[in-house]
Amino acid sequence: MNHLLSLRELETAAEECLSGPQGTMAWDYYSSGADDERCVKRNIEAFSEYELHYRVLVDVAKRDLSTTVLGHTLAMPILVAPTAFHGLAHPEGELASVRGAGDAGALFVLSTLSNTAVEDVVEAATGPVWFQLYVYRDRAATEALVRRVEQAGCQALVLTVDAPLLGRRERDVRNRFALPEHLFVQNMFAAGYETVSARGHQGSPRLRPESGLAAYFAALLDPSLTWEVISWLRSITTLPVIVKGIVRADDAARAVQAGAAGVIVSNHGGRQLDAAPATIDVLERVVEAVAGRAEVLLDGGVRRGSDVIKAIALGAKAVLVGRPVLWGLAAGGRDGVAHALGLLRGELDLAMALCGCANVAAITRDLVQA
Repeated sequence: MNHLLSLRELETAAEECLSGPQGTMAWDYYSSGADDERCVKRNIEAFSEYELHYRVLVDVAKRDLSTTVLGHTLAMPILVAPTAFHGLAHPEGELASVRGAGDAGALFVLSTLSNTAVEDVVEAATGPVWFQLYVYRDRAATEALVRRVEQAGCQALVLTVDAPLLGRRERDVRNRFALPEHLFVQNMFAAGYETVSARGHQGSPRLRPESGLAAYFAALLDPSLTWEVISWLRSITTLPVIVKGIVRADDAARAVQAGAAGVIVSNHGGRQLDAAPATIDVLERVVEAVAGRAEVLLDGGVRRGSDVIKAIALGAKAVLVGRPVLWGLAAGGRDGVAHALGLLRGELDLAMALCGCANVAAITRDLVQA
């Protein structure tokens, strides 16, 4: 893995691993975005519009990358974003991912749509695990899942709010995306919602070819959610609730008013609304609206350590990375995940030195100009 010097090279290696005689369904699932996939590119390209006006003659002989997020002391301000179906990338699935995250000192966020049971993931973890939650139409099943992940040892809930329906990902529609027969949504077996099939789920539309995941969302997930869902979750768990999928300042303020402990500025990696703004472009206004009442994190488009500095300078406590972790998983399992996160850590460390920042607290707003 050490010959892969950047996340771009790791992405190429992962594509080679996931594209073969059986087609490119897994690669297309991980890499695709909604519609014309412009938002996927926008998330990445927007970072280049921000320059770092570095300081000089600062003692950076020793650098401290550690930070705290919701009371957790972390080795670096980089978290693993929740992504579904790691079993498509590697036989060990989320177990390899959480172990690689632990090797790199990164907090891990597990998806509801995991191919591995939450109990097994937490047991394999060496660092904090948060749980990303989709709210099903079946509130009883959702409540049972929340209680289960709390009992398993997860330390926060990450409520995804930008997916009342699944964005139209044309590559998935063309491929009629479905999980292979040996893979399931492991955390939903008790409710009978474990299968993602190209045939769709009971009650889903079947009049034309579609993504099996889109059919799953349409049939099972609740598109009628309102802000009350945050207070409902807080009534059934003691875990802090973090709201993921915010791109507007007023929505960020509503989330905090409803009791969210944090918000994640995210557009679902460009996989929902293709016309959504780049997350780095809306980060600062969200931070201003939250006004220190909750923690703000950023998800989407982080590909270099200097991107992490830009996000922190604009007010994020930390960033989340999704696709790069999957690339590492596909190319090298546990070691690949650790390598992906290690590349970002190494770049962040160097960029901090070159910016005159001996610690994360020194990454301040004056460093960034757009």
